[in-house]
Amino acid sequence: MKKLKEILFGVNIESVYGDTNINISKITFDSRDVEGKTLFIAISGHEVDGHDFIDNSIKNGASAIVCEYLPENFEEYDIVFIRVKCSKSSLSKISSNFFNNPSINIDLIGITGTNGKTTISSLLNELFNDLDLKSGLISTINIKYEDFIKNSINTTPDPITVNYHLSQMIKKGIKVCFIEVSSHGIYQKRVEGLRFKGMIFTNLTHDHLDYHKSFNNYRDTKKVVFDFLDKKSFALINKDDRNADYMVQNTNANVYSYSLKLKSNFTCKIIEQQLDGMLLSIENSEIWTKLIGDFNASNITAIYSVGKLFNIDKIKLLTGISKLEGVDGRLQKFLSTDNVTVIIDYAHTPDAVENVISTINNIKKNNQNLITVIGCGGDRDKNKRSLMAKISSDLSSKVIFTSDNPRSENPKLIIEDMIEGVSSYNASKVTIEIERKKAIEKAKKISVNGDIVLIAGKGHENYQESNNQKVHFDDFEIAKEIFNK
Repeated sequence: MKKLKEILFGVNIESVYGDTNINISKITFDSRDVEGKTLFIAISGHEVDGHDFIDNSIKNGASAIVCEYLPENFEEYDIVFIRVKCSKSSLSKISSNFFNNPSINIDLIGITGTNGKTTISSLLNELFNDLDLKSGLISTINIKYEDFIKNSINTTPDPITVNYHLSQMIKKGIKVCFIEVSSHGIYQKRVEGLRFKGMIFTNLTHDHLDYHKSFNNYRDTKKVVFDFLDKKSFALINKDDRNADYMVQNTNANVYSYSLKLKSNFTCKIIEQQLDGMLLSIENSEIWTKLIGDFNASNITAIYSVGKLFNIDKIKLLTGISKLEGVDGRLQKFLSTDNVTVIIDYAHTPDAVENVISTINNIKKNNQNLITVIGCGGDRDKNKRSLMAKISSDLSSKVIFTSDNPRSENPKLIIEDMIEGVSSYNASKVTIEIERKKAIEKAKKISVNGDIVLIAGKGHENYQESNNQKVHFDDFEIAKEIFNK
């Protein structure tokens, strides 16, 4: 329970109608969750406008409303109305205030970029806990701390969810939290009310351009979180990405860099790679890791860099990193009963697809075929479909185009968009099978002893979304069932 005037501290208010010295026991932006003593924040969303549900929230017992524009009949209601310039910004500040500004009392480390966010955040959380540095995780896959675990809906949750879980972590004595920071989360101001101890930039490639409209808009959205870091925080950038310096050109944070190729604060080189791991040299110390690929070498260097910035002993740090397993749906693999290596990966951008396939090609033997099963999501950036199809058909021995969360689109039309990227000399490599399970069955049928099958796009997801309905579908689970028959 908090006074409304305390919850509104620091919010950019245009006007107030009513007494703010009232008690509030709940905040929400969903009118269906409103009950007595609730503050309802009306958000203008991408598809739904919360202002259309102000009447519903009042009927459900709201004591106060935060909104950008007032309803015509607002004076008829015996409740408090607060008009603000931006409801999204207000929600972030209100959420932080309601839960006692938890990000001030925990070391919050954000990870942003197109690829690598989930791997870095998840493995940092695992590493810190293994080293008895109590930490929590807010990631694409789940929200996790101590004995609490809950599957995630969004990469970066809404501000109420984030601040609630941060406050719970503090109650449990957790000192550090690693959180993925998506471009959607930044643009929708979900992280605006948070104080970050550090922010990691991984890379920037073609993604979410359906939402941001241009690469520059996408890049500038990511940059915002670095612009607002304070002098006590750190910014850790991947020097191998051409956008790295741009990200931090206006930041007040202490800037550090990591790299596989260039001079930086923390460096790493790949000495040897196999399908079951790779040998790395990190700051002249050799370490064996169970992860593979240049991109994972970069991810591990970021993890090592954060450890050093937290003053963890180098030997303890490297030993801890060497014990880390991969993340679900990220180059997750098994060997079938027919001696076929099956790999499940979340790669769903052109760059990620190229990284994963190139990694496999660099490791596999000349007599091994690489069969790739891949699709593209519906209601998402159409421009990347032909690019992903071109890369997968160029770099694979054979490729099967299939569905990957068609959502409201016709999966056949999505595949037609993909086919446009296939070169004529690669046409014979391509098979089309709209049903994803049948596509995986087809991959088994055409694979032989020693081959590698890559099933790309969905990774950790355990559903298939079609006609705006979700049905259970887990690539790893289904592939194991099919390949081990």
